[in-house]
Amino acid sequence: MEESAVHTFHIPVLGLAFSIDTPLRVGRFGISSVISLVDDVLIERMRQHHARLHGEPYTAITPHHEDHRARRITEYLNLLNRLLREQTARLKASAFESGSDIVKYFEMLADQSPLKKLYREMLHTPHLETRAGLENELRARIVPGAIDVNIMTKLDKVNRGPQQQELPADSTDALASLRGFVRSDLESSVILSAGLNPRLFSYMGECPEFLPDRNGHLKKKVILKVSDYRSGLIQGKVLAKKGIWTSEFRIESGLNCGGHAFATDGYLLGPILEEFKSKRSELNEELFSLYAAALRGKEIAPPPAMPPIRVTVQGGIGTAQEDSFLRDFFGVDGTGWGSPFLLVPEATNVDADTRSRLSAARQEDFYLSKASPLGIPFQNFRGSSSEEQRRRRVEAGKPGSPCTKKYLISNTEFTKEPICTASRQYQSLKIAQLKGLNLPAGELAGKIESVVEKSCLCEDLSASVLPCGDSETDSHAVAICPGPNLAFFSKTATLEEMVAHIYGRYQLIAVPDRPHMFINELRLYVNYLKAEVQSRLDSLTNKEQKHFDEFRANLQKGIAYYRGLLPRLAGETDRCREAMRLEMLALEHEIESIFAPLAMI
Repeated sequence: MEESAVHTFHIPVLGLAFSIDTPLRVGRFGISSVISLVDDVLIERMRQHHARLHGEPYTAITPHHEDHRARRITEYLNLLNRLLREQTARLKASAFESGSDIVKYFEMLADQSPLKKLYREMLHTPHLETRAGLENELRARIVPGAIDVNIMTKLDKVNRGPQQQELPADSTDALASLRGFVRSDLESSVILSAGLNPRLFSYMGECPEFLPDRNGHLKKKVILKVSDYRSGLIQGKVLAKKGIWTSEFRIESGLNCGGHAFATDGYLLGPILEEFKSKRSELNEELFSLYAAALRGKEIAPPPAMPPIRVTVQGGIGTAQEDSFLRDFFGVDGTGWGSPFLLVPEATNVDADTRSRLSAARQEDFYLSKASPLGIPFQNFRGSSSEEQRRRRVEAGKPGSPCTKKYLISNTEFTKEPICTASRQYQSLKIAQLKGLNLPAGELAGKIESVVEKSCLCEDLSASVLPCGDSETDSHAVAICPGPNLAFFSKTATLEEMVAHIYGRYQLIAVPDRPHMFINELRLYVNYLKAEVQSRLDSLTNKEQKHFDEFRANLQKGIAYYRGLLPRLAGETDRCREAMRLEMLALEHEIESIFAPLAMI
């Protein structure tokens, strides 16, 4: 399927379940979206649901089937692709009349879009024959959004068969997910997030689907989600040496994002975008040199011209002015709008109760937690039913979850086989160990709290779609991991309203004087640094001191960069620029106060 070029934004992956069928909700309108390939149990459940809903044949793929994880993913992606093509064909055939999908398709486009201008020309054409010709041209130019997939590279558990037998080396979670995508009918992209996985990258190098055909066309493309330029360059070079072209670098804020947060060492989004902007040609040329050499080594002629590399950005974008500035000043090719779409029932799979809680939430309800069993900071929501359930279990003396899916198992502290730190088994064993150490009451309570804080993300991040099937556990509690930017949106919205907000035709931000996205991210980094420093005051090493000094220096450089950027913030008011200047000054003082205790050590 052709990648959509009709919109300047995409919807990133949202948890495990929230965007699991978003392509069927928004794809026919030319909006690209991303689904997660982590949970093949959920994927199989959704395949069953949509097959029955649309009258498609369905035969279950069980764990007893060979290569069941990859097969489930392939079949689901093929179903989505088939259904989206059918939706698009019906949209193309519909009449240009009020309320029709084809009118909705063109009305939602940005006003600056050439296709929108052609649509308006058609509307104002009185001559019936000329108008019919324009209608046909518009129909021919309709393309659906891309169905892209996300693989979190660090989730690469080694699996065993139903009888605990060893499986082939390519049966790990990430490799099986990739194989499921590769074997699908999709012509779209796999987004690789969470960094370098040598085993996965090597396996990709063996997949001919990522290689160009004789015309240089790529059936399957690769997008690298990165938090800074250096990580993008390193991963891009590894892939290029294997003959794999990185078609897009998707830059995500380290902290002003949803889900797992991969904080940088104080590098802020603005300076990161500036580095990509200034080094873009250098990056392209270096990667193409390695790519061409690798293709020749495979006896494949390199394309005569360098394939394009898109650069997009996501994380904390909240206004049309911010969106336009990112594209115009930094030259990015598109933007990602994720968490706000959690408040759009037409676009995402969020249960009514959770969506209502999100609508009523305040800024303090969104926080960076240690809830993830992966040990990576995780954006959490205090008002979720998952958090309520976790607390009830703790209060009842039964902390932890049953752990049926086991996607995040990694700990071998008490067992030979890895288990999950959010599981009831691990937490019971760990708490018993702590209680046997005769620790002071306050210290013991703090250590136990850090154990029971872990949540079952496998089950609870999928629970919002459980009406489509039965849960394998005793819980329908929903975990949700929106970015902190969602605090500035306070009501549900239609798809048309959200798209109009992105393009500046409608206003959904209810908070007056919302800080600029760059300031919001800076504040998150200062808070993160403060927490990190305070947690190490009693046992600071020289290495940690050096790390914190580097972190502070990077923040200070970022603030200096933003000061120079203030006069160039097109679309923002003088009041906004002054508020940014004052906030940066206050945050500079706060950074210095964070380091005051270190000077006394």
